[in-house]
Amino acid sequence: MPTSSANDSVERGEGASTRYAYKASLIGSAHQFELTDAGLSWRIAGRSGVWPYRDISAVRLSYRPVSMQSRRFRADIDNANGGRIAILSTTWQTATLMAPQDHGYRGFIEELHQRMKAAGSRAMLSGGLGPATYAAALALLVVLAVAMIGLLLRALFTGEFVGVLFLIGFAVLFAWQIGGFVGRNRPRRYGFDHLPDKLLP
Repeated sequence: MPTSSANDSVERGEGASTRYAYKASLIGSAHQFELTDAGLSWRIAGRSGVWPYRDISAVRLSYRPVSMQSRRFRADIDNANGGRIAILSTTWQTATLMAPQDHGYRGFIEELHQRMKAAGSRAMLSGGLGPATYAAALALLVVLAVAMIGLLLRALFTGEFVGVLFLIGFAVLFAWQIGGFVGRNRPRRYGFDHLPDKLLP
């Protein structure tokens, strides 16, 4: 399989294949993927393989921000033999820089779905968190919201207006970051021609 740098995230040959690569860490080589006529070809940490498109049993798309990169997306791909690979939309460039590869990642994921459809795939296509994980996240949000309201009321009753402003600012930031994560990762099913836009860059 031809090599590809993480910086050149997507390469298209003369109608034959589409390639994507990213570095999951500063140490080690890039994870490399290629869509070929034979299937999804991958090379990760010295291991490699080719999964025929009809053998891909499930694809889950999700939004996975981290502290160094808020726009980070992930695709988990399973095959019928129990294997799983993950494809991320970001790549490590330096110790302090995790760079997005929005266009390349989206193009690769869309092309993968089209090739699976053309091969007659019956894979389960899902987005967001699993139902149990999502329910736990919602429960945690409710608990935190109740605690935040209690602290805010206490600060108002005791005249701690600096504390009130701090809590309001924290609540806005919390709602923007955590609320966005939960909202994007709502469990859902989708079809080959209708990928969830909120789970793609």
